Amino acid sequence: MTATAALSALGVSIWLDDLSRERINSGNLRELIDTHHVVGVTTNPTIFQQAISGGTDYSPAIAEHAAGGSSAEQTVFDLMVDDVRDACDVFRPLYDATDGVDGRVSIEVSPELAHDTEATIAQADDLRTRVGRDNVLVKIPATVAGLPAITEALARGISVNVTLIFSLERYRAVVEAFMTGLEQAVERGHDLSQIHSVASFFVSRVDTEIDQRLDAVGGDAATALRSRSGVANARLAYQAFEELFAGPRWDALAAQGAKVQRPLWASTGVKDPALPPTLYVTELAVAHTVNTMPEKTLMATAALQDADGDRVIGYYSDAEGVLGDVAALGISYDEVTEKLEAEGLQKFIDSWRDLLGTVDEALKAGR
Repeated sequence: MTATAALSALGVSIWLDDLSRERINSGNLRELIDTHHVVGVTTNPTIFQQAISGGTDYSPAIAEHAAGGSSAEQTVFDLMVDDVRDACDVFRPLYDATDGVDGRVSIEVSPELAHDTEATIAQADDLRTRVGRDNVLVKIPATVAGLPAITEALARGISVNVTLIFSLERYRAVVEAFMTGLEQAVERGHDLSQIHSVASFFVSRVDTEIDQRLDAVGGDAATALRSRSGVANARLAYQAFEELFAGPRWDALAAQGAKVQRPLWASTGVKDPALPPTLYVTELAVAHTVNTMPEKTLMATAALQDADGDRVIGYYSDAEGVLGDVAALGISYDEVTEKLEAEGLQKFIDSWRDLLGTVDEALKAGR
């Protein structure tokens, strides 16, 4: 059994962290579904920036928008919506076969709205309507302003992929926003079985930041902790998941058809070439999760002969020990996670602005 098959059997949903018009039109996306157990797709501004800037697949559509006098932002959203809609159609059979759990495709609100609750809500509603497919997930960042937007989007019946989660405290706040949103959705008459959500918890970037600080500390104790914090942090998020999705509050929602908000392991490509390329896949294998992988990580995982089974439940004490040892060396967890959220958001904003600039130039050239 291949590792991708073993992970799927364990209850890990493999999603591809990439999308492009070329991947859809060439049949490659369908091929990955058939051969590598891919059951969903995530996107972000960086992915679309690379896709639209990297080839000629979008040239005819950009020329059409240029002739129609569209702005760069109008054009970019139209291109993204078209790709996500087409990908949703490719994944529709999986969506139907899994009762809406998988077969999902994500599209993100503008990262420049991350600190504007009302604008995020409005754009989430607009994107849901424009894509027009039941299996779309609208990505909303888990900023302080994003939390009430997540609640309101869910209350409106919009399925949401909550992104840019780095800390355990913020993860708990995301689950609170999710449950509150479902409770409000019930009050507004929505069918909870049709509302889906995942909570995207970022992994590798935690190691990158903490490892830099460990190297600055130096010594054997610091060296022994390198590249262990990301997995430890995610394992403790899963412990919180088990805790939060138990008890009368969740039971009442589940009785009305609600599905759990699964943890989604994001940023799972290793940043340190010395690490095994599948580190953040095999070490976070556990049921009721999604692992969204860049293509390179997906191929490395597919090349493995098997997976090692559940590597999360039963590892909580070890995870607490790792983060405790990191803190004992004077490295602030809160400082790290706050920095990562700010940097992660800025990276998406930079990619978004680069994308708008690239498309604006192409529009001007076509007029």
